Amino acid sequence: MKINRLLFILVVMALCSSLSIKSQAQNKQIKEGGWRGEFKVGELDVPFNFEVKKKQGNELVVTAINGDRRDDFNAKFIAPDSLLITLNTFEAGLFAKIENDGSLSGAHKSLVPGAGRVIPFTAKPGQSYRFVEPGKEVKPTADITGKWLVKIKGDKPTADRVAVFEQKGNKLNGIILSITGDSRELQGNVQGDEFVLSGFTGSGPSYVKGKIIDGKTIEGAIGAGATPTKFSGTRDDNAALADAYALTFLKPGYEKLDFTFPDLNGNQVSLSDEKYKGKVVIIELLGTWCPNCIDQVQFMAPWYKENKHLGVEAIGLAFEAKDDLEFAKKTLTKLKNRYDIQYDLLFAGKADKEVVAQKLVALKEFLAFPTTIIVGRDGKVKEIHTGFSGKGTGQFYDDYVKKWNADLAKLIAEPLP
Repeated sequence: MKINRLLFILVVMALCSSLSIKSQAQNKQIKEGGWRGEFKVGELDVPFNFEVKKKQGNELVVTAINGDRRDDFNAKFIAPDSLLITLNTFEAGLFAKIENDGSLSGAHKSLVPGAGRVIPFTAKPGQSYRFVEPGKEVKPTADITGKWLVKIKGDKPTADRVAVFEQKGNKLNGIILSITGDSRELQGNVQGDEFVLSGFTGSGPSYVKGKIIDGKTIEGAIGAGATPTKFSGTRDDNAALADAYALTFLKPGYEKLDFTFPDLNGNQVSLSDEKYKGKVVIIELLGTWCPNCIDQVQFMAPWYKENKHLGVEAIGLAFEAKDDLEFAKKTLTKLKNRYDIQYDLLFAGKADKEVVAQKLVALKEFLAFPTTIIVGRDGKVKEIHTGFSGKGTGQFYDDYVKKWNADLAKLIAEPLP
């Protein structure tokens, strides 16, 4: 009896193993190496580049390439000829079908039911160019390397932006900063007196098209939607944004913040809790859907780990795509694990500026995710910083880090009240 049962188990195990191997063998092969894709946004083709590498089993790593920036995404087979490339914390994915010729076709879709637009794309292996095929380059009329003050055209007054470009022959890398954050790294080309840039780091494609009027003036449009934002630009080595510490502030009569929100376990946490008393507290208004918030987290998470022993605490107030704690637990746990966040993450509500105004009544002129609020040991708000400029902005990021460290050092050095 025991021998028969053992034989039965061995046979079942062998069959399962055989079926698993057969299932894996049925998956279509995807070519490793460099790829070039194109998103179809209306009538516009927005190119992006990525690399594919195989991991163990059926899993793959897809790496988006934007200038010097690399973003790794995990991919897996969801059918023998279909992949799901999950885009990290953005609750979005690339659903891709492997065609018979080895190319991919599919769409960028939100993983939040009923949310987000669907953006079709196609991709071909073995191609590394962005916009211009090798051998079809046109000599640039000018080199636009440097900083540019960008003025937005439109009916409503809009704060100036700053563009930073690096051109090498026909190849162009760049980034555009605004008071609410930056575009992340963009990559493209200069052809004659025209330039074009695109970017894709997970949340959706971005696009810039411009014309070089002369060596000191440019004009063009930003955006891959139906109504791109038109701009004009002037070369300016001293181009700068409005002071990020003077855009969001407390209403008259307020010196402190007061809030209570649930953590990832559903426990109510208040700024007035004993844990935060007498400490410098950094409050980050963020969302897992927000690229600049993710860049800020990548700065904040390791900084906190290095400095928490000095009497510093931090709180992430998350405003998510759905006003649902269970949904937020999933998105925020993913964020926490990915970046090893060791400070408290609280769910504050749906991602909406009006919701922020309702939940944090002391705030005036809330403009952007992320926004950083620094509270001193006496419990009073000392600084509020709007937006975030990531590492790709170069000197802008370096200046932010330098001021941040100096300001926090002073607040940490203050005696306990």
